Amino acid sequence: MTRGAGWEIGVSKTLPHPPSAVWDFISGDEGIAIWLGPGAELHQEKGAPYETADGTSGEVRGYRPGDRIRLTHRAPGSTRDTTIQVAVSRARAEGKAVLRFHQERLSDANERAHRREHWKQVMSNVADALG
Repeated sequence: MTRGAGWEIGVSKTLPHPPSAVWDFISGDEGIAIWLGPGAELHQEKGAPYETADGTSGEVRGYRPGDRIRLTHRAPGSTRDTTIQVAVSRARAEGKAVLRFHQERLSDANERAHRREHWKQVMSNVADALG
């Protein structure tokens, strides 16, 4: 629980791939379908809207190629937005990258726990897809 962003959750993992490969995957159609949801198309322009096949919607708040994507996220039936950030950075070990998922403005500890499990599963799916 933070004063400015409410309840938040972050999940990170070091992957045995160079940062550029992780970024290309995570910002491409297959990667976006895994972490955001099937059907979403993200554009690099701030304010660009998106919607997934299940009706999740939001808009791009920031897009720095090779570094991070920040966007709002409203699940179907929800009355409020959360904020998701996906970031890729160079790991200390040569040829490896750190992938981070962070979500803030969650409503309470229960939503935080639910989203922690969600992001852990997403991370596992991304790692499996990268091979």
